[in-house]
Amino acid sequence: MSTEHEFDVVVIGTGPGGRGVAPALAEAGKRVAVVEDELVGGECPFWACIPSKTLLRPGQLQAQARSVAGVEVPALSWEQVREYRDYMNSGLDDGAKADWIGGIDGITLVRGRATVPERGRVLVGDRELRCADVVIASGTHPAIPDLPGLEREHVWTNREVTSLAEVPESAVVLGGGAVGLEVAQYLRSFGCEVVLLQRSDRVLTREDPELAAHAAQALRDHGVDVRLGTSIEAVRHHAGRTEVTTDAGDVLDVERLVVAAGRTPRIDGLAPDGVVVEKGLIRVDERCRAADGIWAVGDITGEAPFTHVAGYQGRVVVDALTGGDAVADYRAIPRVVFLEPEIAAVGLTADAARERGLTVRTATLDLSGTDRTETYGRGLKGGVGVVLDADRDVVVGAWAVGPEAGEWIHTPALAIKAEIPLGVLRDFVPQFPTFSELWGAAFRQL
Repeated sequence: MSTEHEFDVVVIGTGPGGRGVAPALAEAGKRVAVVEDELVGGECPFWACIPSKTLLRPGQLQAQARSVAGVEVPALSWEQVREYRDYMNSGLDDGAKADWIGGIDGITLVRGRATVPERGRVLVGDRELRCADVVIASGTHPAIPDLPGLEREHVWTNREVTSLAEVPESAVVLGGGAVGLEVAQYLRSFGCEVVLLQRSDRVLTREDPELAAHAAQALRDHGVDVRLGTSIEAVRHHAGRTEVTTDAGDVLDVERLVVAAGRTPRIDGLAPDGVVVEKGLIRVDERCRAADGIWAVGDITGEAPFTHVAGYQGRVVVDALTGGDAVADYRAIPRVVFLEPEIAAVGLTADAARERGLTVRTATLDLSGTDRTETYGRGLKGGVGVVLDADRDVVVGAWAVGPEAGEWIHTPALAIKAEIPLGVLRDFVPQFPTFSELWGAAFRQL
């Protein structure tokens, strides 16, 4: 085997997990191969986090302007927004990212689809890479439900709806998770008539019911037709349009059907003997090890499907491969849906805490609990909730709904991570007037 095929580590995937692992290992003196079969950078910069937040921001600003006295509501220019979106997603061109990672001393970029027949061997086309360790960071792809009449080429997933050239005049969005909610709101901001269908009786099913209710109301206030407890019975594509029949017997004839009903791990050929796969996910230990010499990070582990978690897991793996002893701790991972208003949560819901046998106390406060709310705008909706482990007097969960809640959710996140005693939190003195005052009031309520 020539030296050009021998590496210390092969990293499969260049999303947030892979691109966090490879440069750090190269800096530590490892010889690293990075394998990518699509765009270098992964889903986030091209079809997910970056373009979706870019498309959400204009509508957020417009909605905020409506609540501020003396401010004219700005008009939205789709052409200018599209141009900026294309700047933010690099026009779906990964050249700069490929040049960056491939130009790092110690890293070799290999294009193609990888398989791992056994520990220490990675096949990419007719090329065989040998290594001591493999880090799998291959990510996920959209899950397409098996619905009567549905044809993949006629529906949009997150990829098509974040790279759209023109805004459809009408759409059905299938799915009440973060992606479905965000898509529904920005499409509506640009004039699309949107119906969101969610099979469950609430959106954001893993979150606190009160938080989920806030999210559904935020969409309705934005003009989205939210239908809970509703499934699709059949789909018919005709003349460039899609006809959706629900289990309630309604027939929705729209320009686009957008499927946002979950993700499927991309692990075909990446789980050799010794790697345990459960429900389509690679099982890892607290150090993100899947088997001897094989590591996995990101959505494929099922720990928490977020960009920031993939990066965090990548740091844990780098530590392990450079002689450290760090372990992953997922207790305080923030979860934000970038609606207007923002929806944020961290840690356990009250129900989840009770299921773990904790003695739970909760506190909730309306957004009107701080003067910052009225100085920010009129008619704002939202609030906060806190979940306490009463036996230990430490916060184990929290949620927030309000302007920039994704920023101020980090106060309880740090409290959870550091297990700050409730007595210390009650003595917390936030700036007046800010939304962070709500946390101080909630802690004192506990």
